[in-house]
This record gives sequence, C-alpha cells and structure tokens, in this order.
Amino acid sequence: MPEEDRLPIVYVRGFAGDTAGINNVVEDPFYGFNEGSTHIRVGPDNRPVFHQFESPLLRLHLDEGYQILVRGGQEAYLDTHDHVPPASIWIHRFYDVCASTWESRPERFRLEEAALDLLRLIEKLRDRTGAPRVHLVAHSMGGLVCRCLLQKILPDLGRDPTDCVDKLFTYGTPHGGIAFDVGFGVLERVRDAIGIDGAEIFGPRRMYEYLTPKAEFDPEGPPEDWSAREMPERAGAFPRRRVFCLVGTDPADYGVALGLAASAVGARSDGLVQIENAYVPGAHRAYVHRSHSGRYGLVNSEEGYQNLRRFLFGDRMVEAELVDHSLPTEEGEVSWQAELSLSVRGLPVVMDERLASHWCPVQIPAPPSGGTPDGRLPLATVFLGSDLSRPAGSSAMRYALHLRLLSLRERRGILRFGDHLEQVADFDDILVVDIPAGAGGPGVRAAWNSLIPGAIRDHEPSGTLLGDEDPRSGVWVGHVPLPPSADPILGGRARIRLSVTPWA
Repeated sequence: MPEEDRLPIVYVRGFAGDTAGINNVVEDPFYGFNEGSTHIRVGPDNRPVFHQFESPLLRLHLDEGYQILVRGGQEAYLDTHDHVPPASIWIHRFYDVCASTWESRPERFRLEEAALDLLRLIEKLRDRTGAPRVHLVAHSMGGLVCRCLLQKILPDLGRDPTDCVDKLFTYGTPHGGIAFDVGFGVLERVRDAIGIDGAEIFGPRRMYEYLTPKAEFDPEGPPEDWSAREMPERAGAFPRRRVFCLVGTDPADYGVALGLAASAVGARSDGLVQIENAYVPGAHRAYVHRSHSGRYGLVNSEEGYQNLRRFLFGDRMVEAELVDHSLPTEEGEVSWQAELSLSVRGLPVVMDERLASHWCPVQIPAPPSGGTPDGRLPLATVFLGSDLSRPAGSSAMRYALHLRLLSLRERRGILRFGDHLEQVADFDDILVVDIPAGAGGPGVRAAWNSLIPGAIRDHEPSGTLLGDEDPRSGVWVGHVPLPPSADPILGGRARIRLSVTPWA
C-alpha cells in the first residue's frame, strides 16, 4: 500500500479497575499494545511449542512499516512536530489523568471523557499527518470508548463519524455488556447499583447513556427492545461493514482473581466477556480460541494480529455462504449445526474457528414446512492481501474452509445416543479456494479436499474456472456444489456461494 494511502492507527486499551490497577497501566508506555507471547498450546504430542509473537505494536512496524514516534511522550512528539508520517501508531493514554502516581489528585474515570479525549487526539493526528481519517484498534472496554465516540460524541456535534474514522477493530469488547452465568442476575444488579471500581459501565443503563445520542436519549432509561450490541444503520451512522469484532472462546486461560471471574462468567466466554456479547450484529467477526487477556490473550496472539492486519490492509474480502440447502425430514427432534475452521496459506494459525467444544458452532435453522431451501446461511468471511507472501511461483491467494455437519437428536428434550458416534460428523470436508492476486475476480478456482489427490500443498488448481454471476456488479460471485456425500443431508441443490469484493 502506498505511503500516501496509509492512515494512523490509534490503540485504545481496556478496563483497568481501581486506582491501583490504573497506576499499573500508566507505567506501561504503550498501555499493553507492546506485549507479545512466546509459546502457543498446540504442538506434537500435545506439548506446548515455542512460537514468538512480538506484539501488535512491533509487528505492524516490521510488517507494514508503521512508525512508533515518541519523544518524552507521544503527545509531546505531536506538540513539537508540525508534520508526522501518517503510517504511525498512537496510544490513547486516557487513564493518565486518573492515576495517582503523578503526585496530583487523580480524576474519576468517565467513559464519555475518554471518548472526547480520543476525538481530540484524532483531530491532532489529522492535522499533523494530513490523513483524512484514522483506524481505531481497541481491546475490551476500549471498544466501548470508540463506540461512544462514533455513536454519541460525533453525532451530538453534528458530525459524520466516517469523516474521521475509517475502520474499527475490537478485541474481546463487551459490546453487549458483561453478564454472569451465576447469581440469577443479582451480581449484575449489585454491580450496577454500587458501581464497584466503575464497573457499572458494563451494565445496560450506563451503556445506554454513553451509546445514545442526545436526540434519541430517553431520561427514563433504555426502551425494552434496546440492545447495547446494536450499532444502528441509518444516515450518518458509522457503517457496520467497517467494524471487525474478534471473539475469544477460551475461558480456561483467563487467570484474573485466580480464575473466579471466568467461573462466574461461564464457559461460553473468553473468561470475562460472553461470546454472544463480544460482537456487533452485522459487523465482520472471527472466533479464536484465546482468552480475554494474559499470556494466552487475544491482543498478544498471532491469530488476533493476522485478522487485524488483513482487515486494515487487505484488498479482498471473501465471503462464504451455504445456499439452497434443505435438511432431511426425520422423526423426532433433530437439530443441525456446522463446525468451521478457516486457514490462510502461509500462516501458522487458524484465522477463524467455530467449534461446538468452544460453544460457538453455526446453528443451521430448520427448513420451512415442505423441506424447501432455507436461503443463505453465512459461514465465514476472510480478508486477503495481494501483496502478502505466497509460495514462489504462485500468483494465487489460497485459503481453506473446513466444514463439518453434525446432528443432535432429542426425545422429549433429552439428547439420545442410541446410534451416536461421538465426535464423528455426518459430513466432513475442506473447501480449498484459490483467488488471483491481480485485479478482479476472474480466475477463482475451488476444489473439495476429498477430490484432491495427494497433499494439499502439492495441489495445482486446474479445470474450469468458476463463473461470475454478474460481471457488471463489481463483486465476483460464484457457486461451488457440495460433494455428493452431502446430498442426503443438505439436498442435491446445496452449494457454497463465494463472493469476492474489492476491499480498502
């Protein structure tokens, strides 16, 4: 990407808790965006394997040429330079004024003030860099600070959020608040009433206050149908297609409070944020088996970084959907779900992983009466970059979508296992997709692994190219029939619909 097309990146960190926690945070020059990791948990014989991830901060510097500009502080650098390069990373240090380590009376943290300060930083960056907009990258509560800016602060000023923000990427943000699996709602009510260490910001009342513009705000409180997760789609609103939510699915590695926090939030979480609360409906998202924070956390993970890099700098968006499928008519209560994993050639990690064991499979809706096709079922979205590394001699970007279909059979609400084979899928195959690195969609090829002889690494795409439904639309769309083994489950008309859209 040319230098003149680069945009500054602003990192907004998560919740620090009480004053002691805040004091600990402000001692870090980069608020944690510089934290990496040195091993992952998947290896031969189930042994941990050394894999160095240098941190998002350093990797963006090494991979994308982004500069880290500090001279007595990043604000001091901005104040003493009339021009700075747009390809630069900036930390929103909103907690500094709330710390007691500067020998001054700390201010009480207020999320709306952090959002206002974020706008001041963005305006200064636009002035110094000449860039029209910035990218926002946020962890946990930081994503709510960004949403407060986009959904309340800027609309209250009569400004269009897209005039100053280009994309928003969130790691483990509690877009729907923080809830607990224990206590029958009592813990949430006590938290919101007492406001322990300011944690009431994760309850619906406070979220409604900082996510709702004045023109729509009801002082009586949120309407019954209001959802904190929603980012409204209306004229002047920030588009959800410019938002990416990375969802963690590993609560076991979240060690805060000796694991008590993860136990309270429950298994369907990253240890702090429940899976269903970690994304904005209608936004792009990926699921990775990482915890909310810590050495196995989302931010300091290769999985998180590779999703971030391709969302910010990729030039292709590829969407896969299951279409024209119909489920078999059977006696009893039968439910179907799909498990997915998405891999990109050349990367040591899985980019997106939705497994039943991680509490996030894709639920396949039951067909309407008569068994007619259900329409489109979104499976996965991946961002690819033409200028990223590929094997020597290859001009194609390759990714693989592993698809498994499983049936759950019940009788009077109880799972029955009379003919069950544990962990054996009714359908299991991998779709290998090759997309040309050049402009346009023509040249896309796809093949099922069950039909590829030998190792996938030796596979050379051949045969008929996938056709484009409408070459005039600017979006390439083609269909891949499922293997015959899927016909008894999804019907003979079922296909994978692939769409390739230019992305910038």
